[in-house]
Amino acid sequence: MTSDHPARLRRRGLTTATYRSKTFDYSLDYGKVDLREHPELYRVGRGEQGVLLVEPYKSEILPHWRFRNVAAATESAAAISALFATYKERQDFVGMDMARKVLQMGYTRARRYANHSSGRKYDAAGDVVPVDRDDEKAAAATVFFAAWKHVEADPDYQLRKVRHKACYG
Repeated sequence: MTSDHPARLRRRGLTTATYRSKTFDYSLDYGKVDLREHPELYRVGRGEQGVLLVEPYKSEILPHWRFRNVAAATESAAAISALFATYKERQDFVGMDMARKVLQMGYTRARRYANHSSGRKYDAAGDVVPVDRDDEKAAAATVFFAAWKHVEADPDYQLRKVRHKACYG
């Protein structure tokens, strides 16, 4: 990856080892590892990294994920936020973070489809596809954005995130 280039890391005051410890670990076999039982193996990473991999959370959260229109997004964001609250009640940071990631993904995907009805930013030749606005998807993205920022700002989530990173990287 270009962003992992050692010279770029040094300019930002990071070493390859410290940088990699903060990224999502794609080397695990997530189909065989239950991160509810082994939260020490989970790395937060950046943004939505691992959102489609981490079990059992993927199977619990993704069935609720919809962004077709505002009504679907509202129902979806509420269901995923409720799962976030359940994980919080169980003191399950990995579940909380995965719910946050799915809400973030709801925002980014709805924004993508709001700008490109096909969902593709580039055509087969690699040229940028012209933007074609979809106000319904843009409104759906707004619903997810509000839910994402709400859970991300939760003080308990913030504290658990700091603790998890301090303990496990």
